[in-house]
Amino acid sequence: MLIFPAIDLYEGKAVRLYKGDYAQMTVYSTDPVSVAQDFAAAGATHVHLVDLEGARDGNTPNLDVVCRIKKECGLFCEIGGGVRSMAVVDRYMEAGLDRVILGTAAVSDPAFLREAVAKHGARIAVGVDIKDGFVAVKGWTEKSELDAFDFCEKLQEWGVKTLICTDISRDGAMRGANHALYRELSRRFGMQIVASGGVSTMEDVEKLAAMELYGAIIGKAYYTGAIDLKEAIKEAAK
Repeated sequence: MLIFPAIDLYEGKAVRLYKGDYAQMTVYSTDPVSVAQDFAAAGATHVHLVDLEGARDGNTPNLDVVCRIKKECGLFCEIGGGVRSMAVVDRYMEAGLDRVILGTAAVSDPAFLREAVAKHGARIAVGVDIKDGFVAVKGWTEKSELDAFDFCEKLQEWGVKTLICTDISRDGAMRGANHALYRELSRRFGMQIVASGGVSTMEDVEKLAAMELYGAIIGKAYYTGAIDLKEAIKEAAK
């Protein structure tokens, strides 16, 4: 299993939100590039980037920082947040990003998602953010009427290869990952499943790795010191 340490970007800073609430934001670093360099030093090969302003507003205000992380750190970079047009997808691809994650747009504009997958294949992932069993959109500020598992079934039919699934109730709450959710996703679908939200202990890493998931995202637990990134990477690779 791959470990994806996360950098959430807001106004050029590395921050974390509590349960997706922009009013409950903690700034962890004013230099996200150095954070990514620390990830690499700990043995990380991949990084998960989210443009929180983009997720809320649908644009790419942190593109310069994202490009610097890719250029200076040499990590596999996946980016999400506000990707709602082919122009934005192409902008990230042309900047050398390895994978682009569609969220709200995958729900609101399936034709766009299918076009992106047709053009870029496995370099397109979908982030499915779950709130009370339904898909949440617009930076988690709205809950749709789409059942999460029904939506994942459609994604698989449309050729999506990588699914990044977040249980919003666990994100940033340090309550542990929703193991039952990831077990069920892994059982039902053939996509590469990435666990996100609430991965807060080494036990979480061990249990998710035992499910043979493709990856797990570690966010707040890294920044607070609850998980040693180097140890998590070693455990996930077993």
